[in-house]
Amino acid sequence: MTDSSARQRLSDRLTSRRGAWISLGLVILIMTLLFGAFGSAKAPGGNAQAPAASESSEAAALLDRFPDADRQSVLVVASRDDGRALSDTDIDDLENLLPVLEPHADAEPTGPMVSDDGRAAVIATPILVGDTNAETAETIDALRTAIAGERLEGMSLQVTGGPAFGADVASSFEGADFTLLLVTILIVAVLLIVTYRSPVLWLIPLVVVALADGLAGRMTAAAASLWDLQFDAGIISVLVFGAGTNYALLLISRYREELLLSDDHRQALSTAWRKSAPAIVASNATVVLALLTLVLAVIPGTHGLGITSAIGLLIALGSVLFLLPPLLAVCGRGVFWPFVPRPGAAVRHGDGWRRAATQVVRRPVVSLLSGVALLAVMAAGLFGTAVGLDQLDRFRVQSESATGLEVLSAHFAPGEAQPILIVSHSDEADAVIAAAEDVDGVVRVNPAGTTDDGSLTKIRVISEYGPSTTQSLDQVAALRDAVHAVDGADAVVGGAVATDLDAREGGQRDLLLIAPLVLAVSVVVLLILLRSVIAPVLLLLVNVASALAAIGAGAWLSRVLFGQPALDLQVPLLAFLFLVALGIDYTIFLVHRARAEASVHGTRDGMVEAIAHTGGVITSAGIVLAAVFAALGVLPLVTLGQLGLIVGVGVVVDTLVVRTVIVPAIFALVGDRIWWPGRPAVRSR
Repeated sequence: MTDSSARQRLSDRLTSRRGAWISLGLVILIMTLLFGAFGSAKAPGGNAQAPAASESSEAAALLDRFPDADRQSVLVVASRDDGRALSDTDIDDLENLLPVLEPHADAEPTGPMVSDDGRAAVIATPILVGDTNAETAETIDALRTAIAGERLEGMSLQVTGGPAFGADVASSFEGADFTLLLVTILIVAVLLIVTYRSPVLWLIPLVVVALADGLAGRMTAAAASLWDLQFDAGIISVLVFGAGTNYALLLISRYREELLLSDDHRQALSTAWRKSAPAIVASNATVVLALLTLVLAVIPGTHGLGITSAIGLLIALGSVLFLLPPLLAVCGRGVFWPFVPRPGAAVRHGDGWRRAATQVVRRPVVSLLSGVALLAVMAAGLFGTAVGLDQLDRFRVQSESATGLEVLSAHFAPGEAQPILIVSHSDEADAVIAAAEDVDGVVRVNPAGTTDDGSLTKIRVISEYGPSTTQSLDQVAALRDAVHAVDGADAVVGGAVATDLDAREGGQRDLLLIAPLVLAVSVVVLLILLRSVIAPVLLLLVNVASALAAIGAGAWLSRVLFGQPALDLQVPLLAFLFLVALGIDYTIFLVHRARAEASVHGTRDGMVEAIAHTGGVITSAGIVLAAVFAALGVLPLVTLGQLGLIVGVGVVVDTLVVRTVIVPAIFALVGDRIWWPGRPAVRSR
């Protein structure tokens, strides 16, 4: 297939002696203007967990209508260090603590309330919560500082409850984004140095991708502010660095090949751009389109990630295609020093990869069965995998609020920390209370205020079950059935546990809807790129099997190595999306080259040549992407650590097993029929 004249003219302008400087100036000017235009953008600080249309969200909106809706209670939990019952002196000391808490409270603290076993006590302290967890954290920190200033002999005190949990989450992320960025840059720098074996070359793609990441951070914040989106900036940064570096590796690898054939480095770069751009654009389009399916998600954080991730990846694509080439053209061939590729140099393309691929296509059945067996063993980790972590398991770093909840659960009804809240029409409030009291596991039910017009009543329900445990989630469902049956009450059940239940149901709905759409997008891109029906279907099946294997292996490793009893809610969907979409990237890199080589060597030998030429760069790209995703483990949220682990494992297996063994074996078995209804004509060199 000949290059289009338009693409050739563009590549020549990007790399010519004059055109490179003009292109470089234009791209830098555009990026500077965009940095200036969006430099002050800030993403919204919301972190809603449940779908906007869920019952818990409806309850939250109604609760905002009550007086002092921004007032919530935190619990100061006290226990003796020696585990004994609190003495009268201990109780007196706790009562003397009330005046210390008052300056930081929004209403008079109450307590201490002593547990039935006498070994713990609780002081309820109402506080004003901020618009964000970070604002609430300032009040919680002041409260904890005041408590720390009071030395209570032999006792430990922890501040816990819903606002304290949110504050601890915000505090745990202080500086985390900078740490993630630093770790990501170091990982990419080290791997680029190892890949290029040059003290200079690695700097160029790293600078390009870092600029893309900086611009993506500002533009995604602006988009989130404009459309009120919620998303995790860490995932965007990892995607931009991972995918951007992959695109750069593919382009520079092809550039190196062309330098071995041409004395003119600009012509070599122009040719490399034309030959690699279709694969880069196709791989980017696959991931972008797959991510855009997330706009159909009902979970706010998942929904917001779709548009913002797509923006980030498009910026990465533009930077690699239009900033990297003129930079390479200006720097010249010497940027590869000390291993400068020149025509006639005694360099062979991937002898090791060629030998490995040759062995696979000679024994395709054994190779295919071996690869599939490995994936099956990995996928076996799915058995016994649960989805949904309770509150104590969601954070990698232990927090004071989590410690306090453990003490509270040991001596009081665990539901004291996060009551279930019901909003009902006031006329039927007594009937709703009676219905709630009949539900199993309810410790007590009491009215907790009315709206200013008296039309609505807030009802607080204390459960004997720990928040977000299976029993508490089932209890919320039972409570809803009970209070919905009260005629005329229009009662809704909310609170943190109800939000968790709705989030789990929303996450399951998103997975069942979006996973098939991701597969549809991937197969359509492959159909267009390969102009074949059989190859895309087979490749997608392999990719799905690889994704399921990675999720199974990651879930097993999370349980065995890190003691995490389940995957968090968003992990299965995001892991599947990234594994399928990013896995298709490597499929595109390999099979796009295989189709070109098949027109010269035939399908079997063409695949061998494709692996020989792309094996090194695909492996390098896979290792970079896996390592960058693994960097998510530096963040305190277990969700991101699990996502990084699963995608990291999946990308490595996809790179070393799927692309190296399974795909070549399939092509060897199916032969030229793989391209049906097309069939590349074999021609001599």
